[in-house]
Amino acid sequence: MKKIKLLGAMIIAIMMVTAVACSKDDDPADNDFFVGTYDGDISFNDGSETIIDDDGRVTVVKVGDSYSFDFGSGIPNITGVKFQESGDNTYTSIGDGVAGITIDANSLTMLVINTEGTWTADCTR
Repeated sequence: MKKIKLLGAMIIAIMMVTAVACSKDDDPADNDFFVGTYDGDISFNDGSETIIDDDGRVTVVKVGDSYSFDFGSGIPNITGVKFQESGDNTYTSIGDGVAGITIDANSLTMLVINTEGTWTADCTR
């Protein structure tokens, strides 16, 4: 009887660990796996001025349920970006004026065109 109780306790423990470890509710975007700094080619054009930096940086910051893209090099930041999953751990921006951003844990590509200007980025970590 003692062995059966021990076996039953072990099975319950394994089931609990499996249920927690394999949760389908664990969205990678909730883990902020793409928050951080990406390095590469960045640019901005507002119609009167063009800024190009072949050794630029973009820092991705989560603010509430949206993201901000902080550029160096005098390039204006992009804020209030929301994402939807578009593949295996790859996310694409959604919403007016911010479409054109694709990001994953290793790379950031961007072509955002709105009334403020045009941003481009081809960066990696």
